[in-house]
Amino acid sequence: MGKNKKSLYPPNWKELAFSVKSGADWKCSRCGLQCLRPEDDASELSRSERATKTLMVHHWNRDPSSNNRENLGALCSACHLNFHTRRRSNISPGQLSLF
Repeated sequence: MGKNKKSLYPPNWKELAFSVKSGADWKCSRCGLQCLRPEDDASELSRSERATKTLMVHHWNRDPSSNNRENLGALCSACHLNFHTRRRSNISPGQLSLF
């Protein structure tokens, strides 16, 4: 099957991802959508709304082991999925998980 994808990320990935998202003010760098911050109350949102407003960290060079700051960007889940499904990535459609 190949290398476990979690093993490609550094041990401090959560902190690194948080830093990228904070640096983007929790907004998508492509469409500008204001995404949920950790302190936001999302209890009134549907699962779909929460997923839509989830900010993700994307590797511009498509290599999840390359974690220098210039290679990382904040994208909402729709823009992230769109990037990966347009054959611009090493991930095939259906492989990308929102959670």
